[in-house]
Amino acid sequence: MQARKQQFKVGDKAVYPAKGVAEVVSIEEKDIAGNRQQFYVLRLLDTEHKIMVPVANAQNIGLRPPISEQEITDIFEILKEQTIAFDNQTWNRRYRGFMDKIKTGSVYDVAEVLRDLYRLKAEKSLSFGERQMLEKARTLIVKEIAVARRRSEDKVVAEIEAIFEAN
Repeated sequence: MQARKQQFKVGDKAVYPAKGVAEVVSIEEKDIAGNRQQFYVLRLLDTEHKIMVPVANAQNIGLRPPISEQEITDIFEILKEQTIAFDNQTWNRRYRGFMDKIKTGSVYDVAEVLRDLYRLKAEKSLSFGERQMLEKARTLIVKEIAVARRRSEDKVVAEIEAIFEAN
């Protein structure tokens, strides 16, 4: 990721790690412990929840713009990969590893979680937690690609399903 100062404006879309795509609905100033700070007020597209992120800390938190077309191509390549080795880890150890990847905020890590859980699901039944994580990873990827390409989520889901069915 480039070490550039990102500046979002009202109406921009931004991706909040592990939460998904949000819209910047306002930029507000607040006094926190005697310090005046600017905050991005984000509305998550998925849940309508609002999050306040200090503008000065946005990059450290991992707030970033939606992915580019090249990054979408890279994600589809990750989803096509077949080389997944799960050895005999217990589901809760796998779960922790997957959760750590989702928390990084990297769309590539989330794509790996989606791919790995989808492939694992083809071999055996997933635990409740793994099914939820599969759904979370799919939602994060689908929503971001849909926003980046200005397409419906249904079309993105169909594209991703086609990748898994072809492999």
